[in-house]
Amino acid sequence: MKKLFSLLSIVCIIAISNCTSIPENNDPILGIWVNASTTLESKNETTVREEWIFNDVYLGRYQRYSNNTIDFYTDFKWSEENGIYNIIYSDTEISDVIVNLEETNEPEILSLENGGVFAVRE
Repeated sequence: MKKLFSLLSIVCIIAISNCTSIPENNDPILGIWVNASTTLESKNETTVREEWIFNDVYLGRYQRYSNNTIDFYTDFKWSEENGIYNIIYSDTEISDVIVNLEETNEPEILSLENGGVFAVRE
């Protein structure tokens, strides 16, 4: 009887665990977004590249490069409501930001509320 009870318990556990599934996130913001700029100061050219990596569990990584050397990085959380994305950084050095995704343009653009370009899909 103990063997039958153990076998039924194992079958029930397997059946219950197979019924649960992780919802798939197909949000169009997923991927790598970039904003790059070059400045010229006192005969020194500086290239600054900002990179946002959005993943499917509503988390991401922000990285800032200066002349191809990483000089700052932090994690962030993101959420979407009615096509508006809210990016909340874990580091207080950077202010949280709200952006919109413009999918009709090539390349795709994340724009700020004032219409300025925040980042471009890489």
